[in-house]
This record gives sequence, structure tokens and C-alpha cells, in this order.
Amino acid sequence: MPLFVMATRLVAGALTSPKALERAEREVVSRAQADRLGVEWVANYALLGPYDYLDIFEAPSNDVAMKLAALIRTFGHAQTEIWPATEWEKFKELVRELPTDSSHEACGWSR
Repeated sequence: MPLFVMATRLVAGALTSPKALERAEREVVSRAQADRLGVEWVANYALLGPYDYLDIFEAPSNDVAMKLAALIRTFGHAQTEIWPATEWEKFKELVRELPTDSSHEACGWSR
């Protein structure tokens, strides 16, 4: 299944307590299951910076990922951004198939 990364920023004052945060999380997960989106959560992180949360999930399609983002926004307390992602090993396999241009090999970029 395709992999997606979603960054979420809470609207100021949207959640008034830790219990409200946990309740909102349960509501989103419950609604995603009820709507049978077929989303599988891979990882979830709280962040310091311009976003509050980072979720990594698998979804059957871009359309389903967009539905999940819309679902989260319907609760009225968050802004979301979603990006499709490819695991690093798979990405390396994909780029190995590209034509080689020796002028680019000199840059020495590697992981």
C-alpha cells in the first residue's frame, strides 16, 4: 500500500486539556475505521516546531489519504498537509534504473 506522511498543526486554543487531545485522537481513529478507509498507521510523533504532530500511515490510494486529511479537518481544530512517501531502500531501487550521467557521480552525495 502507498505510504504517506501527514503533518498536523493544531489551531490555537482548539484543545483545552490532555483528555481533550486523547478524545480527539480516539474520534479520528474511530471515524476512519467506521468509514472503512483502510488506513494503517505506521508511526505517530509529537513535534516541536511549526507542526504539532507527524503521522506516517499507509492508505490504499491518494484519494483515501485526502479523505483522512479532510476527516481530521472536519473536527475543526487542525490543519493538515499530506505528502506521498517512498521508503529509502525502495527509492534507491527506483533511481538505479535511471540513466547514468557520469557528471553527476562526482557530487559524492550518499546516505
